[in-house]
Amino acid sequence: MMASVRGDFYLKLIVYWLIASVIFIFCAIPTARADDNSQKGDSAKVMEAFEKQASQIKIDRPSTIQKKHLTMFLLGVPLLIMLLITGALGIAMGIYGKQVFVWHMVSAGLTITLAFVHAIVGIIWFYPF
Repeated sequence: MMASVRGDFYLKLIVYWLIASVIFIFCAIPTARADDNSQKGDSAKVMEAFEKQASQIKIDRPSTIQKKHLTMFLLGVPLLIMLLITGALGIAMGIYGKQVFVWHMVSAGLTITLAFVHAIVGIIWFYPF
């Protein structure tokens, strides 16, 4: 008889602890959400400050656009020259039988690299995001 009373006591104690912990969890969840909302409010204020500062600074001034066009031109001229050199080396190798395969491959590699740089810079600077 004593064992069943003791067992009932431990069972009730475990049930009470479970109920108390569930109530505690449900009370703590709204507090955590309120803290998240206040943090989001702070981050929103910071973003608004950055947006206000960015709107005051004019990023695409005409001189900046002209510098971008000049940079693209200065990338494009060597690209065309390297393309002509690669083509000339390919013609010299294919038609005239010259042994310039290594120079042709080096020139082709440099041309492709410069073409990728030219394309990436053009997309980043002039593609309307």
